[in-house]
Amino acid sequence: MTAALPMDAKTEKTNLIEGETGPWEVVIGMEAHAQITSKSKLFSGASTAFGGEPNSHVSLVDAAMPGMLPVINAECIAQAIRTGLGLKAKINLRSVFDRKNYFYPDLPQGYQISQYKSPIVGEGEVIVDLLSGERVTVGIERLHLEQDAGKSLHDQHPKYSFVDLNRSGVALMEIVSRPDLRSAEQARAYLTKLRIIMRYLGTCDGNMDEGSLRADVNVSVRKPGTALGTRCEIKNVNSIRFIGHAIEHEARRQIEILEEGGVIHQETRLFDARTGETRAMRSKEEAHDYRYFPDPDLLPLEISQDYVDALAKDLPELPDAKRARFIKDHGLSAYDADVLVAEREAADYFEAVARGRDAKQAANWVINELFGRLNKEAKSIAESPVSADQLGGIVDLIKGGTISGKIAKDVFDIVFVEGGDPRAIVQARGLTQVTDLGAIEQAVDAVIAANPDKVEQVKVKPSMLGWFVGQVMKTTGGKASPQAVNELLKAKLGIE
Repeated sequence: MTAALPMDAKTEKTNLIEGETGPWEVVIGMEAHAQITSKSKLFSGASTAFGGEPNSHVSLVDAAMPGMLPVINAECIAQAIRTGLGLKAKINLRSVFDRKNYFYPDLPQGYQISQYKSPIVGEGEVIVDLLSGERVTVGIERLHLEQDAGKSLHDQHPKYSFVDLNRSGVALMEIVSRPDLRSAEQARAYLTKLRIIMRYLGTCDGNMDEGSLRADVNVSVRKPGTALGTRCEIKNVNSIRFIGHAIEHEARRQIEILEEGGVIHQETRLFDARTGETRAMRSKEEAHDYRYFPDPDLLPLEISQDYVDALAKDLPELPDAKRARFIKDHGLSAYDADVLVAEREAADYFEAVARGRDAKQAANWVINELFGRLNKEAKSIAESPVSADQLGGIVDLIKGGTISGKIAKDVFDIVFVEGGDPRAIVQARGLTQVTDLGAIEQAVDAVIAANPDKVEQVKVKPSMLGWFVGQVMKTTGGKASPQAVNELLKAKLGIE
């Protein structure tokens, strides 16, 4: 792997924002809050299922009843370690749970159990490939475990707010990046890559619309090459698209203030998706404001290297390794590989179709025909009515010369809507490709005889041969062998 230059060492001009006084550089760091995939909460056995009736998934521990003590969920620990390994990060064999003190109605304990000085996962990295071909290495500072708060509901009554504690105590991984991002595009790509990694690992489902993944985005601006500016934190952004909008607005807001001679004050802000703007929420707290101290109800967490090694051994192939293998072993383009590895289910589907077949042709059918149709129908790969075996069968029929590419698309549509075995469909509906040279030659002769003016034109402009091919295919209902049509037309029209 080629080491990336530090972002300060080389600033891409495309990442600079033009202001009245010249170019500015935006500096971005991110704190992603990822809900751990686990049936029960971090310190209780209450359900983590989404969408239950308010306060239906709450144990006495979650509600902070007197005398209730937390008990660590071992699966949540394992999931955090798996995620750390997927981020190529250091796993700390000893970590400590702390109390982070703040007071909100939806935080029944009056503090959050989190990790501060001794997190379970240390430094790592995420490599992000952009559409431009640029590769950015984003440093991970830490991953620590913490429990989520509940949710205040302000729209249920004209005078009162209600509290739903279903999320209270749900296990979160807070993944803190270094300020290595330099544009909204990079930030979107980073969070997308982080979500893909966790989905491959099965440690977080990444469903932002359900609150399973949220991000706090730290944004500052500076003149290129100067010291870091004062940052503002945009809190709880729950959409990758919104993250881009929030960064772009916040960066320009700060630039405008600085160019007018003002000062940026460190604060927490919210992004309003309706206006596309950020607005002040509160002054930014520092660590000492939370009065961290080790939680007296929880001993330090100590794990063995053998335990970590056992988890590492069972990790699935991750997106970067899979992408590299698709390019090297299957000969796919970087773009096609990126599309296929974006979801683990899609990559698995492609490999099932490509097994024993031409991988490039399989990728073309999966990406262009299947994904295109699924997007049109608003279906996921898991909801595909066309199985990998069925799509592979269509590819086999093309390779064997049984059907043409055009007929194959018709067969695909039939399978998508009606189901069935592609080979049986071709036989039952008489879709087999015409390979009888005599029959094809008759069709070719008829098209040539009917278009003498085009015959003269093609001799001057050979690229018009495609028009003749199209006419022959039209007269044969798309069943003629395209290769035979091309060869006969070239011979009869005198085109080399």
